Amino acid sequence: MVSTRGSNKSVEVRSQLKHPVIDTDGHASLVGVGHSMLDYIKKVGGAKAADRFVNGPRDEMMYMSGRSGSPWAEMSPEQRRDTGAYQPTWWILPTSNALDRASAALPKLLHERMDELGFDLSIVYEGFGMSHRQDDELRAVACRAFNMWQMDRYQGYLDRILPSASIPMHTPEEAVAELEFAVNELGYKVVNIAGYVKRPLKEPTYGGIDFYLDFFGLDSEHDYDKVWAKCVELGVAPTSHAVGMGYGSRRSASNYMYNHIGHFAWSAEALCKALFFGGVTHRFPGLHFGFMECGVGWACNLYADLVARWEKRSRDHLKNIDPDSLDLEAMAELIEKYRDDKVQGTSAEIMGSFVPHVTPKDRDDFHKCGIEEDSDIKKLFEPSFYFGCEADDPMNAWAFSGKINPFGARLRPVLSSDIGHWDVPDMTEVLAEAYEQVEKKLITDDDFRDFSFANAVRLHGGMNPRFFEGTPVAAEAAKVLANDK
Repeated sequence: MVSTRGSNKSVEVRSQLKHPVIDTDGHASLVGVGHSMLDYIKKVGGAKAADRFVNGPRDEMMYMSGRSGSPWAEMSPEQRRDTGAYQPTWWILPTSNALDRASAALPKLLHERMDELGFDLSIVYEGFGMSHRQDDELRAVACRAFNMWQMDRYQGYLDRILPSASIPMHTPEEAVAELEFAVNELGYKVVNIAGYVKRPLKEPTYGGIDFYLDFFGLDSEHDYDKVWAKCVELGVAPTSHAVGMGYGSRRSASNYMYNHIGHFAWSAEALCKALFFGGVTHRFPGLHFGFMECGVGWACNLYADLVARWEKRSRDHLKNIDPDSLDLEAMAELIEKYRDDKVQGTSAEIMGSFVPHVTPKDRDDFHKCGIEEDSDIKKLFEPSFYFGCEADDPMNAWAFSGKINPFGARLRPVLSSDIGHWDVPDMTEVLAEAYEQVEKKLITDDDFRDFSFANAVRLHGGMNPRFFEGTPVAAEAAKVLANDK
């Protein structure tokens, strides 16, 4: 084996823990995409598909990569400003040491170093651009070829490294087809769904916007319940690792960090809200969703916001803001009594400003959620959603704060190492860095056990009790699932 750094603090931390450690989100670079994976694309879609994959139109994911040949790279600063082109990702991979760089690229080396990293099991994500391609035919071919290629690539290492299948979501039918193939034919246990679909507007009208983002759970032109039902049937938790750069305010033409900060959280929050308000967690109470590399601070805030909004705008509370309940006679008397020369218009005109111009047919925005009382929000949110958190994120502790989270909720963060990216300059420091929150007394040992092990078991093992068979964590995972019953 290539020589390692020897003893490190992560190894020391792991030796003291009384439970295994699961990394739910490592990253492996796509070494061989331009070579060996093309053979799989040819096998699935033929030589023309392979040529289009390499030489076809550049899509949004190519733009975000910041590689040579991307539109932004070819523009002058003035062109970027005038066209609204935003600064894409650059130098995404760590290069400070060859060992870590190679470990992110070579499954055999990563597998050999697992003990050195302090991980008993790692789930890896790659190939994000496959499921977001706009070319309908090439997208299906690319996802199928990628999933075949990747599973072959990890053969011999599946006891400690589990790859995730790339699942397109442009239609429920293509999602179901790839779910069945990836799980039943290829043996995947982890699936990575596209976090949204960028769809063209049929009649672009407002502000020149010509597309919308479909987050599946709400306002979609497709019924995605068949996708969620298929996930339940197959025993896989849909996880998402979607990007948010280039949307909304994340469009600086010159500053990558401006565009980067919070973009994973933005896409995760949008999907999470759509699933909740669309009633997916109500209709599929046993389905678990994982949001990767996004942190949990936004989720704590969202959960509290849902409770607060329900307490003010649920079905039974809407009467408090119903214009029909306003005592117009009393309002007119007060206006006449207290108005001065700065108040213009008649009493009727002034009162007209209190009446909404548009009232939706269904005023209850929570009507799909099946909520009868505010504590039901905890029952729908807490066990359904899991959040990939990086080791250095100080907001991880918030998830466990029952004193802050309404109804004493403990949200479910999972350790998301992000090894293979620029924010992890040394792979051997991840576990030790995560454990610093225990050392600083921000979380307890039990909290850390949930964060680094038990929540990952619940996310995946809760969908499929046999998920961890054949891995070093199988026995301990079975205990977690048994205790949760």
